[in-house]
Amino acid sequence: MARYNIRAGLFSNSVDIRRPDISALSKEKRFLDALESLFTGAAVEGDSGYVNLMRIKHNWFCSIRSSLMDEVDKRVKKDVSFREELFDKLYTFFNRYFCESGSIYFRHLPAFARAYERVYEDGKDLALSWKTRMLYYVKSDLLVRSMPVELSEEGKPQKTRRFYFDASGVEHKQNNEKREFVFAFDKVENGKEGKLVRLTVSRSQNGRKTKTDEILGKARKAGVQLSDEQLKKALAVFRRQTEVDFFINKNARGFLREQFDLWVYQYIFQEETIFEEQRIKQIQTIKEIAYNVIDFIAQFEDELRRVWEKPKFVRGVNYVLTLDKLTDKTLKKISGHEGAEAQIKEWRALGMVDDRFSMKAISKGQKSLIGKDGTSGACKFLPLDTKHFKDIELEILNDLGNLDEALDGELVHSENWQALNTLQKRYKEKAECVYIDPPYNTGTDFEYKDRFQDSSWLTLMENRLEITRGLLKDSAQVYLQLDHYADYLGRILLQNVFPYVKKEDQTVITWNTGENISGFKTQKDNWIRQSDKILFFPKDSKKAKFVKLWKPLEKYKGQKIGWLDFIGGEKNNLYIEKWQGGKLERIGINVDSKRIGTIWNDIYSFQYSEPRETESFSFQTQKPENLLRRIIQSCTHANDTVIDLFAGTGTTPATAQKIKRKWLAIENDKCFHNFYIDNQKTKKVGILGRMKIVLSGDKEFVLPNTPESRNPHLSKDVNWEGSGFFKYYALEQYEEVLKNSRYEDGEQLELDSAKSPFEQYVFFGDDKLAHLVKPLKSGKLKINLHDLYPDIDLAESLANVLGKQIRKRTKDTVTFEDGSTEKTDPKKMTEKEKRRFVSLIKPYLWWGE
Repeated sequence: MARYNIRAGLFSNSVDIRRPDISALSKEKRFLDALESLFTGAAVEGDSGYVNLMRIKHNWFCSIRSSLMDEVDKRVKKDVSFREELFDKLYTFFNRYFCESGSIYFRHLPAFARAYERVYEDGKDLALSWKTRMLYYVKSDLLVRSMPVELSEEGKPQKTRRFYFDASGVEHKQNNEKREFVFAFDKVENGKEGKLVRLTVSRSQNGRKTKTDEILGKARKAGVQLSDEQLKKALAVFRRQTEVDFFINKNARGFLREQFDLWVYQYIFQEETIFEEQRIKQIQTIKEIAYNVIDFIAQFEDELRRVWEKPKFVRGVNYVLTLDKLTDKTLKKISGHEGAEAQIKEWRALGMVDDRFSMKAISKGQKSLIGKDGTSGACKFLPLDTKHFKDIELEILNDLGNLDEALDGELVHSENWQALNTLQKRYKEKAECVYIDPPYNTGTDFEYKDRFQDSSWLTLMENRLEITRGLLKDSAQVYLQLDHYADYLGRILLQNVFPYVKKEDQTVITWNTGENISGFKTQKDNWIRQSDKILFFPKDSKKAKFVKLWKPLEKYKGQKIGWLDFIGGEKNNLYIEKWQGGKLERIGINVDSKRIGTIWNDIYSFQYSEPRETESFSFQTQKPENLLRRIIQSCTHANDTVIDLFAGTGTTPATAQKIKRKWLAIENDKCFHNFYIDNQKTKKVGILGRMKIVLSGDKEFVLPNTPESRNPHLSKDVNWEGSGFFKYYALEQYEEVLKNSRYEDGEQLELDSAKSPFEQYVFFGDDKLAHLVKPLKSGKLKINLHDLYPDIDLAESLANVLGKQIRKRTKDTVTFEDGSTEKTDPKKMTEKEKRRFVSLIKPYLWWGE
């Protein structure tokens, strides 16, 4: 395993700069040491993507450090007093903006920094203005793992200190736990490279803290003279390794330069009283040196931003379709395929067929699908997953015709910002509705990772709302569901992302979740929480498409019409959407009714509805399908597109499928690809498994005389029988890009003589992922993209970067909606075609100026 230098937290230990015993030389060293720690840090072992990029070359830093000191020497000359002040002020300024993970934002602001408030105050929430505008939120979960840490002084191998942190007791716990680490001495081991100090890692309980004196004492007894400074540095390295990828500054150079200008303004007009020519020159010198440092630091943060913003390769595409969509010829081929047994095993696990079922039941074609020959009922809607039939997948897809047009939806396994960014061109202004049920900022919301502080939560949500906006039609509408802790923040967010929406066009819906639900989420021993807030915003007030919804009066409840949301028409002469004979029709109904208001008390919560229980599995949806049905029907018609970027357990795509809307669902849960996982003796179905159940007909099991029996289910309301076609896949992720990218050690390249060494794009000469395209001595190109990911899907990746829908796929080509065709197998390309192909996929492989 390779050893790299990891980016350490810059200025993580503040020092009082006013201490009189800090000399000019020590202040200079303190600043340079802190600056170096951002780029080199302590040597650690590992092969993670974060470590790969964070190991910025020591030679490069030395080169920059020399240039920086040359600039200082030239400007300061022999003025010792000013030299001391220069490094003092540089340290003081930069100390404010770097957290322990190296992220650049407002971190440590002293009390006298109220000047920032005056500059930024414009009537908007300061936390939002300060904490979110300049940042990408990446993730907050901890990457806790056992690891070695090595601390050494250059040229002094005898002073190397080696540690091993045993985190086996916590590395498989919940990643989003925020409790402090507690370190304890384990033992000292003798190895070939010297003595190794082993420390155990646990979580703090009942206020327990690390006893550094105890660790030092036990290490000393075991023969290791360990200093307090060395121990604290080792502990800091471990902590930083667990909290990587927290924030990325969108414009580090612009942000820090702006902040420095404000800092100078504050310094001059609040503290400085002498404005002599020499003093003005000194202040200008401080600014110019600071700008050089900022340019140096920004190179690194900008590279992280480029990696974050690059489109991500599509991986592992599979299709799920019901048997009713296949020809007799294809059904016969499937029945005799070697993958049939794996498919049957899955159907059995999901309770769709019993042990008597065999593929003979479908071998005779479509006529045999409605029989009960060994099945649990009709099998025409059994969902076929092409992952079991990859060698004949293209033949199966040929039965569907125009692929993307025939699709009902896409299920994407990915961090959602990465997915939305990658799909920007392909889904540009195509969606009529986006429903967002995000983490509620509570820290206890079931199994979802949602322990975010306000600033982090605001960043996460604003990033995703902003990028989602580009996927919406002008007539589209946004529904953001939150609890009472976060609904006021949600309003601020929506008002900032959609600033031209009039107040009268904004609506807050109160959803009464049910009767006396005790023990709900953060339930306290006082008032029972019974509601959530659903914020409604149109993208454009003038162009919004709102479908008026009606429901029958109380006297009609329980009759055949149920409590359907009526769409369109007048109060006593309405029509509804209903499927008749496999076709969507609008049925006119003459019935007394009333418009639906903003208090929804006729839809029971997930605790009272749709338990999804059979002998084979259980599934408790987080939101009832009838809730999503009302939301979706309010702004869409058949075949309109609905997006859910926090798809969770899949209620939105399940609902959209049943009422014939197109859907895009994004979820990053660990059980995404499993049709069930064991969870404390309960088999829990993931989102992929749920959608397969939906396609099969989704026959709910409801106990009589229970609240859910009084709450009609969507499947029953719309007479849902099954059928459908969707694809699912994963996207390459940020961490994978960092891990696979190549950043070589070497001297800094000076590519532009008009720019200073601090302004050069130092990563210009690095391969990143371009090493996958190799020029041979013959002049030909060798393209090895499958070496990166064996399951890479080049047809889908091309479609995303070109922003085109796929009409047809073959083994070697993809044909798009506009009739254009591109080859997808480099081995079948001419050299001219290879060069064109590389130019198309360049955004995936190399990023920079």
